[in-house]
Amino acid sequence: MIDAPPQRVFDVLADGWTYSDWVVGTAHVRDVDENWPQVGSQLHHRAGPWPFSLQDASTVLLCEPPHRLVLRAGLWPAGEAIVTFTLDPVDGDATRVRIGEEFAAGPLRWVRNKLNDLVLHLRNRETLNRLSDIATRQKDQR
Repeated sequence: MIDAPPQRVFDVLADGWTYSDWVVGTAHVRDVDENWPQVGSQLHHRAGPWPFSLQDASTVLLCEPPHRLVLRAGLWPAGEAIVTFTLDPVDGDATRVRIGEEFAAGPLRWVRNKLNDLVLHLRNRETLNRLSDIATRQKDQR
């Protein structure tokens, strides 16, 4: 639960330059298409620790502001995932954010097990904590 309305949370999602601030594992955003987050637009990133970081891009598959954003997140040669952010209003000024992440291609698709699910769950929980910090900080600055 994030103590900010869905539009404020979506505004953070819509600012591709902030992804390395809140997406755990994203080390650096290299470029963001001017029309982000329109369908087909891309966010170019580097993920993982230096010097082993990988460069790839995430592509918007669906954008329904302020309630849903679906991305194809690339991390080749490891693979790619379909990541869905769903934002639901709760009690007026709060938002329930859910992240769904499914490996769609590459080696990561075949190594799914309970340990990987636990790590992914913990990673996504920290990602949501960071997203919350940014969205609620924006609220305090207004």
